[in-house]
Amino acid sequence: MIRICLHGAESTGKSVLASKLERELGIPWVPEYGRAYAETQGTDFTMADLLAIAAGQDAAMRAASSDRPPLLLLDTDPLMTAAWAEMLFGHAPAELFTYPRADHYLLFDPDVPWVADGTRFFGTDEARARFAALAEEMLVRAGVPFERVSGSWAEREARVRALLGKWIVGESPPP
Repeated sequence: MIRICLHGAESTGKSVLASKLERELGIPWVPEYGRAYAETQGTDFTMADLLAIAAGQDAAMRAASSDRPPLLLLDTDPLMTAAWAEMLFGHAPAELFTYPRADHYLLFDPDVPWVADGTRFFGTDEARARFAALAEEMLVRAGVPFERVSGSWAEREARVRALLGKWIVGESPPP
C-alpha cells in the first residue's frame, strides 16, 4: 500500500481533486477531518482542538488503511495540523510529529484563486504565502519526501494524475 498525502495551504484544490480521483479512478481517499470538525464545532480553535483534529485524522487514516488498498489518498494529515498550530499559535507541539507518515507528499502551491467557504481563514496573498511556507516547513522538519503541485486547476490535476499513474502501475514514490 502506498499512502499519498495531499498537503498545503487551504483553497488549493486538494479536497476537490481527491474526491474527483476517487469517483473517476476508484482511488480511496481519507477526507480532511478538520473540515468536518470545524463545521460541527466551529472555527474558534484552541490548541486542544488542533490536537483533537490530528487524532481524528489519524483514526480515519488508520481505518482506511486497514483494507490495505494498493493506493490511498490522504486529504491532509497531522503534519498539516502542525502548520495550522504554527500559523495560529506560533508553535507546533512535538506530538504532531509522532503520527505515522504518508509514503509521499504532494505539496499544493497557493497559486490558484482563494475561495471563502466558511471554514477557511487565510485569504490574503500575504497570509496564504505565510501559510504555504509553514506547510512546506513542516514537511522539511519531518524529513518526508514531497513534490510540488502548482499551476492552473487543469495543470495541477494533470500533474497529480501523472504521478498517481506511475504509482498505480507499481512504481514506488521517490524516497
